[in-house]
Amino acid sequence: MLLASAVALLSACGRTPAPLTHDAYIWQRQWTPSLRHAVDASRDVVRDWRVLVAQASRDGRFQMFAPDRATLDASQRPVVLVVRIDGRLANFDPADLRERITRIVATWPQAAGVEIDYDCPTARLPAYTAFLRELKPALGHVPLSITALPTWIGSPNLDGLLAIPDESVVQVHAVQAPQAGLFNPDIAADWVSNYAKHTHKPFRVALPTYGSRVSWNADGTLLAVESEQAALAAGAVSSELYASPDTVLGFVKRLDTNRPDGLTGIVWFRLPTTEDTRAWSLATWRSVVTNHLDRAPLQLHLRDAGNGASDVLLENPASADTAAPARVALPEGCELADGIDGYRLAPNTTTPTLVAAQARPLPAHTTRAIGWARCRPGTLTTLTLQGPPVS
Repeated sequence: MLLASAVALLSACGRTPAPLTHDAYIWQRQWTPSLRHAVDASRDVVRDWRVLVAQASRDGRFQMFAPDRATLDASQRPVVLVVRIDGRLANFDPADLRERITRIVATWPQAAGVEIDYDCPTARLPAYTAFLRELKPALGHVPLSITALPTWIGSPNLDGLLAIPDESVVQVHAVQAPQAGLFNPDIAADWVSNYAKHTHKPFRVALPTYGSRVSWNADGTLLAVESEQAALAAGAVSSELYASPDTVLGFVKRLDTNRPDGLTGIVWFRLPTTEDTRAWSLATWRSVVTNHLDRAPLQLHLRDAGNGASDVLLENPASADTAAPARVALPEGCELADGIDGYRLAPNTTTPTLVAAQARPLPAHTTRAIGWARCRPGTLTTLTLQGPPVS
């Protein structure tokens, strides 16, 4: 009997963990036909929807949103209600906010959980912990989740905070510095590994499906971020940051192969729609989630523009979005050139070369003009580009 128990225990320890599940944030305030289509078209790959239902703004106002319940019900996927508290809101009335949240939950009897999204400064973790300690019993049997920042990992108050909710979602995408980009898989892997040491509850990892245009002050500090809406100051020095689908998919595979204890799934920020010009296409996101990312080499075309000049066109023939190439060397025979739409001419090159400055990603099956050139007769007009894109 003892031997049989030992064998059973060893067998259980050797089991392959369940596949990572995939949730998606629905962060849109307005429910448009495009959003309804995205929900309907994605229900087969999503475990839960995490739907923004309310927000405590920086000025203390409490805004409520009206998700389309009929669309959510038709998707037959569980719904987690997300309440965002602006991280710049230094103080709020805990009792009042707790009452508002519980009233919202009462109107969603089928809710699968409540998530609090509060990107507070690390110094406020004790106050946040006290708030969650009071909120948890007020929710009754409704599970509580929170989002968490990697900057909290060094705090001695993190373990106590994470002991309260039933699960947490650690965000590993952020705008840090011009050189750091939007998503760095090596840094993210360290964050996830260290975060796992601080929680004994299930947790998920939030990954990006979007890009941002970011402006910086002269000293390198962050000025503004344009992700969901225009926010940049006129004349500001800006750059395009992009979470490459290839890079993010590689990170998901990395997590699945070397999974920290407690990691159960991915939460995607945010569900793409055709109106969301800074997010991946819906098809690209689905390809990443299902691990079937279609790729084809980018094509460079020279199209006669008259008067001896040619338009320089970049084509993405694949059915998935891709980041813009860092450098585009024009064919031998081109003598003069310049870039447009995020590209500029590199100095001191043997043949004209366009380099990405603020180049936008290329959606699937699109062709975009990135410059012009003057080339000698007989110059190749189509080239296959090699090498990885900007991530």
